[in-house]
Amino acid sequence: MVEAVLIDLFSLPANLQNNVQGLLHNTLGTIEKCSSIPAPFVYVMCCQRQGSERNGEQESLLPALTDFQSLKKRLEVVHALTTAAALYTIKQRLDEKDLSIIKVILPTLRKDLMKVYIDHLFTAVYQFEFEDLQVASDCENLQIAEPRSEGQMLSMQDVVHIQSEIQIYLESLPSLKGELTILRSSLIPDDIFLHGFTTRTGGISYIPTLSSCNLFSSSKRRDPQVVVKENLRRLANAAGFNLETFHRVKIDHANAVCIMGKTEPDSYDGIVTNQKGVTIAAPGADCIPVLFADPVRKACGAAHSGWKGTLLGVSMATVNAMISEYGCNVKDILVVLGPSVGPCCYKLPHKSAKEFHRIDPKCVRLFDSASPYIDIRRATRILLESGGILPENIQDDSVTDQNQNITFCTACHPDKFYSHFRDGTNFGTQIGFISIKD
Repeated sequence: MVEAVLIDLFSLPANLQNNVQGLLHNTLGTIEKCSSIPAPFVYVMCCQRQGSERNGEQESLLPALTDFQSLKKRLEVVHALTTAAALYTIKQRLDEKDLSIIKVILPTLRKDLMKVYIDHLFTAVYQFEFEDLQVASDCENLQIAEPRSEGQMLSMQDVVHIQSEIQIYLESLPSLKGELTILRSSLIPDDIFLHGFTTRTGGISYIPTLSSCNLFSSSKRRDPQVVVKENLRRLANAAGFNLETFHRVKIDHANAVCIMGKTEPDSYDGIVTNQKGVTIAAPGADCIPVLFADPVRKACGAAHSGWKGTLLGVSMATVNAMISEYGCNVKDILVVLGPSVGPCCYKLPHKSAKEFHRIDPKCVRLFDSASPYIDIRRATRILLESGGILPENIQDDSVTDQNQNITFCTACHPDKFYSHFRDGTNFGTQIGFISIKD
């Protein structure tokens, strides 16, 4: 069932400009007649002309809106200078109400354009139907319109223009939840390496569980890739790295490692490089973002270590890649464990807990329960030390620094970090990043 209707009056053909009132009145009449109870939310998208009064423009549409009492409280007119701004505003309204099934009524000539905007500003969470804007007299006119012929497809120039418009608009938005904050370790020498761990502040993501500096997009979440890209752009500016040479692991919750400069695997949870100016990163939203630095051989690495990757030894696999590829000495490698879920909060089924108990019984609390508490950081430290990493070269603030300047529990600090364990499916993601300075 359609949950919201978007009527696009943003750029009507010239011959229809003088008939906006009639078009809107007839379209709303058909929606009201054909909709189920309750009626869907309706958003009318209009162009706000430069220098015009927004209230004056809205008032010009009021005569067409007054007859529809059942829609009155569920109808909003959105004015903006660009299609990107109008559509993003409507997306915020949809997300506030958790709406996902949307019918778009628009001029035929706008359909391909609108599909490009939607592809960039929405994810697969949303479902869209398209219908021609027309003077409708009965319910049959609300059927989905036929797709346009191939000869009417957009040019690449049109697509580039839309992408640029979206980017410029997103760059203009204010940061949410305060300034962008980067946590840095004193263990990693800052004269050789650029590094840090992000928190959740300083981005533009507005959905509560993703707000505000979410750095990962997926088909299951409501934050589109363009918003994540803008958050990442702001991070790169604040941290001082080049976004064009930024590489993030392709998570598989396993132990494969990518060697920068060699063939990239389809998926991997560790990544290493000795190339200057190349920034590598690993995400985390309870899983540990782990950073590795060898100041002697000038090489570095990043790994994503969840409970599965921890058991599979992804951190030590990353260390071994640095040793084999760059001739690093295991005793020179520094390791920092980033913000991640702590043993205070994290539980796993008993079957999985057994694997951590084998590493060290102290990795599991309440072992006899159905869902024991697990310390994936301790397990990571033990496996690293077993592989030859010196204990003093591992930073885990939950052990080494009670002031907790980096290794916070993500689940315990909703103001600072995202947490899948705490927030559920539509969760945000922070990252750990590192590069060798030029």
